[in-house]
Amino acid sequence: MDRVFGLGTLPVAATALTATIAVYMALVAFGNITDFGTNRAFVQHVLAMDTTFRDDDVMWRAIESRAIADAAYVAIIVWETVTAAVLLAGAWLWLRAVRGGDLPRARRVTTLGLTMVLLLFGLGFIAIGGEWFQMWQSSDWNGLEPAGRNVMMAAFVLVVIHLPGARESRDGWEDREDRDGRRSREQPDEAAA
Repeated sequence: MDRVFGLGTLPVAATALTATIAVYMALVAFGNITDFGTNRAFVQHVLAMDTTFRDDDVMWRAIESRAIADAAYVAIIVWETVTAAVLLAGAWLWLRAVRGGDLPRARRVTTLGLTMVLLLFGLGFIAIGGEWFQMWQSSDWNGLEPAGRNVMMAAFVLVVIHLPGARESRDGWEDREDRDGRRSREQPDEAAA
């Protein structure tokens, strides 16, 4: 029974959360690769701003070039694919860390992958798509709600993996890293717990 309860640690939760987002991003990239046309149309309409209010004061921002839209879409797919790979590596490192591996390394790799998710959906979809290209005005091509969910999910996992308890390995020792990146393992302070 102790073995089962031993799975109820923050590093195990970090492993599961990281793996969940990794699989999600892999499926997003896979879907965009195998069903290229569906989200290609999304990117083209958002950049063209053809379903917005068409206010003359902002329509100068529209990009109607199919080649530029396709390049942007391919860049998004490449970003999604690399993000998925980084997060899959992070999940693997968390899995190894739970068994006595390098927790700081798992945290760093996962932080990089989650930051990539935040940049894609926060900067790319919410800031650039939503505001610059006025995607919020479109009832047909508006991806703000899913982008917001992705930002919230990545931000939540980012907070979880940086909680103090996520530094504790299965054997009860904490992996610490100083400002210079030097690692050490310490027994957690019982008074602080």
